[in-house]
Amino acid sequence: MTDRLADGYDLVIFDLDGVVYLIDKPIPGAVDAVERLRAAGTPVAYATNNASRRAADVAALLTGMGVPAAPGEVLTSAGASAAVLAEKLPAGAPVLVVGADALRDEVRDAGLTPVAAVDEQPVAVVQGYGPEVGWRILAEAALAVRAGATWVATNTDRTLPSPRGPLPGNGSLVAVLRTALDRDPDLVVGKPEPGLFMTAAAQSGSRRPLAVGDRLDTDIQGAVTAGIDSLLVLTGVSGPAEFLAAPPNRRPTFLGADLSALFQPAEEARVPLAAAGAGGWQLDRDGDTATLSGAGDPVTALRLLCSATWDGVPLTGVRSASLEATARLDGWGL
Repeated sequence: MTDRLADGYDLVIFDLDGVVYLIDKPIPGAVDAVERLRAAGTPVAYATNNASRRAADVAALLTGMGVPAAPGEVLTSAGASAAVLAEKLPAGAPVLVVGADALRDEVRDAGLTPVAAVDEQPVAVVQGYGPEVGWRILAEAALAVRAGATWVATNTDRTLPSPRGPLPGNGSLVAVLRTALDRDPDLVVGKPEPGLFMTAAAQSGSRRPLAVGDRLDTDIQGAVTAGIDSLLVLTGVSGPAEFLAAPPNRRPTFLGADLSALFQPAEEARVPLAAAGAGGWQLDRDGDTATLSGAGDPVTALRLLCSATWDGVPLTGVRSASLEATARLDGWGL
């Protein structure tokens, strides 16, 4: 037994977009990280809010990237949403689908009837991310909800990571209907709700799972809600400034630059780092200000800083007292 972070857990649940890949390209180091976990006998699962692909398609995509995956290891918000609707509605009930073909197929396989117009009298609307979603289907969905249909959102991620930067996600499309209807969805299925994590743990018989994600408002908040430990990696959406300002329900157990953090000693990734200095950095606090000086690994600096910002120091109170610290704070937008 070693003291590697991953060795303390009997299941690692990965988010996908921004953690393992960006759109259709693996993030550097991701393939190696999963291979090392499998070689050590650590089970893995994948829990994604992206409703544009089915579990089998996600598994095939991962396998094509060099990350062997079985459909049973993948949980999607599309599949979970269809399952929830199947529990609530009679067999064959019409459901208006806003999203990609994958969501439509999941609804059909759950024993329901996917439809595309309010004239087909849908009893529910399920809304997930789809790159072809436009005004016409959103208008049909608004009319259906006003007529009494239950409105289910697969997830509310505001953005979707990509190599070009964050793109509008399903949360942005949900916001269109929220504005038009002046109300929220009746149910949001994906993260930050704990269901995907709990299902992954139950399927593998895990007693101590670790969630790995790139978003504080979905992956990490979902892990906190589920009562499980989490690792935030800085390869996707949430960046240093958002991390330092995170409220208690969005604070990870560990922080890493990328998935290599899984193979570091756990105490070298745990947050906050309650010390006056570490790894070449020094942090001095005086009331509502915290001053960073020295030089070193940026993740260590963030682990030090969050001990102050999570304890009442506002981001405007963070100061620098060395050239390297100034460069880091400027780069983080502080």
